[in-house]
This record gives sequence, C-alpha cells and structure tokens, in this order.
Amino acid sequence: MNPEEITQRLELLRVEHRDLDAAIIALGTATTPDQLQLARLKKRKLRLRDEIAWCEDQLLPDIIA
Repeated sequence: MNPEEITQRLELLRVEHRDLDAAIIALGTATTPDQLQLARLKKRKLRLRDEIAWCEDQLLPDIIA
C-alpha cells in the first residue's frame, strides 16, 4: 500500500471508530442494554484502534534516537 492508500484507509477507520463509539453510547443508555452486543461492539472498536495504530506507524518513519 502506498501512503495515499494508507491515508484513505486511516480516515475510513477513524470514521468507523467514531460511529462505533456513538453506537456503544446509544446502546449503553437503553433501559436494558444488550450486553453481548455491547461486548462485540467494544471488541470491534479495539480492533479498529489497533489497525489505526498500524496505519499511523506506516505513515510515520521510525527514527532511532
């Protein structure tokens, strides 16, 4: 993947991460929240965070100090 593709993927991941955050909040405020669905959404959000970190690492060069 070239840097432009990584940047586009990164933006899509960030949007999905924000959407999941909103969904988790909305589901959590329900009178009887579905705990299984909440757990699945949170797990997906963590996977997205890991993929976002990977993309950011690909865009920033390693500098040995």
